[in-house]
Amino acid sequence: MAENIATERTRGPKRSAKKSTRVDLTPMVDLGFLLITFFVFTTAMTKPKVLEMQSPKSDSVNDPVCESCAITLLPSGNDRLFYYEGSSINAVYKTTNYSPSGLRTLLMKKKNAVAAIGRDAILIIKPGSKSTFKNLINIIDESNITRYKKYYLDSPDEEDSKMTDDR
Repeated sequence: MAENIATERTRGPKRSAKKSTRVDLTPMVDLGFLLITFFVFTTAMTKPKVLEMQSPKSDSVNDPVCESCAITLLPSGNDRLFYYEGSSINAVYKTTNYSPSGLRTLLMKKKNAVAAIGRDAILIIKPGSKSTFKNLINIIDESNITRYKKYYLDSPDEEDSKMTDDR
């Protein structure tokens, strides 16, 4: 690592030999390259996880929705979650929470009831202006956990906004 090199002088009065110090930096350079290699490989192996959203290819396609197969979720401010089943005409608004015993149980019950008639359950999500992105992600995560094949994002109409006090 470091050496002391003694040099002798033959001319003149005798003095103590001067020693010079030489530091070998080779091990430190090797360590630097090893660390760089390690960090390059570890960052290349970790991939960012993002939420995949698929949007329809065309806006002109109207997909008919079975009214008894649909459940509409209305996330609102202060982590409140309103929902109704069927169409918005004469809808009975109910509330639940984002916990597994709340939202997940609700989605599983609806999916099982619709599966009994041989159809696929459809989830319609209408986030209000006061709802948070976290609430939307929680709903989409729960729909993935309960394996809903179709879910739609829509904006709430005036009736929905009135009922959820989200103006």
